[in-house]
Amino acid sequence: MKHLLQILEGRLQALPVPMAVQLPAGQLLGARQPAITLRIQDRMVLVALASGEIGHVGAAIVDGRVALEGTVRDLMAAAAGLLVRSPVQDPRSHWWHLALARARSMAVHTLQHDARYVQFHYDLSDDFYALWLDPRRVYSCAYFRDPGMTLARAQEAKLDLICRKLRLQPGERFLDMGAGWGALLLWAAQHYGVDATGITLSRNQHAHVQQLIAAQGLQGRVRMQLCDYRELQADEPFDKVASVGMFEHVGRAQMKSYFVAVRELLRPGGLLLNHGITAGGVDNAQLGAGMGEFIERYIFPGGELLHASAVLHDLAQAGLEMVDTENLRPHYARTLWAWSDALEAALAPARQVLLAQAGAERADKALRAYRLYLAGSALGFERGWMALHQILAVRPDGNMASGMLTGAQSAYPFTRDYMYPQESTPCSTNSSPGPHPI
Repeated sequence: MKHLLQILEGRLQALPVPMAVQLPAGQLLGARQPAITLRIQDRMVLVALASGEIGHVGAAIVDGRVALEGTVRDLMAAAAGLLVRSPVQDPRSHWWHLALARARSMAVHTLQHDARYVQFHYDLSDDFYALWLDPRRVYSCAYFRDPGMTLARAQEAKLDLICRKLRLQPGERFLDMGAGWGALLLWAAQHYGVDATGITLSRNQHAHVQQLIAAQGLQGRVRMQLCDYRELQADEPFDKVASVGMFEHVGRAQMKSYFVAVRELLRPGGLLLNHGITAGGVDNAQLGAGMGEFIERYIFPGGELLHASAVLHDLAQAGLEMVDTENLRPHYARTLWAWSDALEAALAPARQVLLAQAGAERADKALRAYRLYLAGSALGFERGWMALHQILAVRPDGNMASGMLTGAQSAYPFTRDYMYPQESTPCSTNSSPGPHPI
């Protein structure tokens, strides 16, 4: 134990923020004037601290075995300094661990399990999420096209970017897979005139969107269904499909089947926009340092991340052609910090909301878990441990004469000009920018 404490003392002194650790007997290690203090009730936590297993330290905080004093931003800075190795260099990324992960993925991602996993997270409390999300309750990466944008404006910019990438046209049949609280579904209907269908496994989200559809008079043009993507019955194929923040719940073993299902829902020549979190490491089955276990246990049971290269592999095997891929990783870091800051500013009302859903112990555990999840995820995207990719794909129609260029086999123009409206021409010296798009 003495040797362990010496190691921990040295590591605490080297951190970028002053941090102290109080042992069960009252002894203090680390900084004398700390920005953050961990008061430990379980000596096993000392092992996790000394070995850089920050996810296990986070679990101890959630479970009440460690009391945190200080801000979550300072805690994350300290956590990054405590790491022994990058979380994407998980020693469990050997082939047998990956094989076991795949076998587990096949077992857990059934219709029943996936519904329960989604409801575990998204049905926690609508009022709780409303405290720290933007007014539209967009629960995915925003797009800070202008660095000065508020979160609300950046979320609208993201919704519009997706619609532009999909080249949505009035009257087109549009499917939003994992539609959340309906922001993209309603934006596409209101601003692009599409006939919009959304699906979700969250009962709370389904009820919320149904109310919005009625309140905004969109019956007949917009519908929301409570069903799994594998159960969706469509009278005819969709022209365009968006999947935002959903495929992380699919599982690596089901990824090819997922894209096959999407392909069958698309008409020939139709477009898919798949927006989701991807792994920063090529081979790791999950984040190391106990971080993957933390997310699995407290936040997203059944969630799995794949590297973008693996996603593209399965997408291509399903018969879809990737035509554009964009990494929005730092945008998600900023989004998560905005969510984290909003939750930190509303801790008291957040606790009251959660208390209305459960007893004090469960409410406090949930609040501690979400504080660490939001700040920890922000750290992960900043450091490149995770990424966020928008992948635009087409179902080729097989007609060499389709589209603007021979062999396009779709209406996709094979340029990016339409995605990002030009404010001025590259060689212009006298032109002034037009109105700043969303």
